[in-house]
Amino acid sequence: MQRPWAAIAAATLLNAPFGSLYAFSIFLRPLEQALGVTRSDLSIIFGVATAVFSLAMLLAPRLFNLLSAPVLVTLCTLSGVSGIVLAAFADSLVMLGIGYSLLFVLGAGVAYIGMQQGVNFMLKGNHGLVNGYIVSLYPAGAMLLLPIFGWSLHTFGLRATLQGLAAGMLVTGALALAFCLVANMRLVQPQTLTAVAGKRPPRRVFWQMSVVFFLAASAGLMVLSQQVGIIVAYGGTTDLAVLASTAILACAAGGRLGGGWLLDKFSVPAVMAFAHVWSLIGALGLTMFPAPWMAATGLGMIAMGYGFVSGALAGGIAYYWPSADYGRVAGRL
Repeated sequence: MQRPWAAIAAATLLNAPFGSLYAFSIFLRPLEQALGVTRSDLSIIFGVATAVFSLAMLLAPRLFNLLSAPVLVTLCTLSGVSGIVLAAFADSLVMLGIGYSLLFVLGAGVAYIGMQQGVNFMLKGNHGLVNGYIVSLYPAGAMLLLPIFGWSLHTFGLRATLQGLAAGMLVTGALALAFCLVANMRLVQPQTLTAVAGKRPPRRVFWQMSVVFFLAASAGLMVLSQQVGIIVAYGGTTDLAVLASTAILACAAGGRLGGGWLLDKFSVPAVMAFAHVWSLIGALGLTMFPAPWMAATGLGMIAMGYGFVSGALAGGIAYYWPSADYGRVAGRL
């Protein structure tokens, strides 16, 4: 018997720690000092990580027929943990890139799509809300971890903080595996593929959603990867930047959850259009009032707009495509 609640618990425990990807900005200054590199060097690291994350999402559906859900959870956990351990002991930009941008992010991308696929097989309703919750786990995880990282970096230093993250991911990964087994989570159901083959929407829907998501992600990922530096550049203190960054991540998480919830009440185009208008208002406010408080507010609105689109995208896939196609379509989008 399948247990959706256990599947959602497994997704939460596996994906939330991987959300530390969105807290990368707090490691910028410690990494600069530890490795003797520049801010632009570290921007390359995050840029490569974003590209690998995209490739991992494309790879994930190809693994569904080869690996069971418990094996996928185990491999993603081990990849993420080994990547953070390697990053903790990195003494060069290349070593950091292999650990963080390759191993850690590879596990994150596959887990992101794999958990969505597994949960969507069990959903009977509220596709928008549940999918919005699943995609909100990344910024929510970063929001919870950011103040812990700030305290740990100040108290124990960079390497100990990353080692602590690796240990925590090992524990949450083991718990996610246990819940995955309890849920009897599956990644493929061949009978579903033939039963709902005619449900797919026109091809233009895919490209319309792709363009809208690309525009939102272009702004959203810039905010989430550089928020601390941007607020400081507008005159804010480092303490204010860390506090504001936590709030910005909360906006991103709330936006993803809210975008999914709105999708259960309004159409996909309506929610996505509203999201871009919301982000535009934040960007215009920052342009007109270039101050630390407005930087925090404007970046929060952009992050929330990105969240609205992400939640609507995740739920929209479930509304437009059959559940058996969810991982494939989500990975390509």
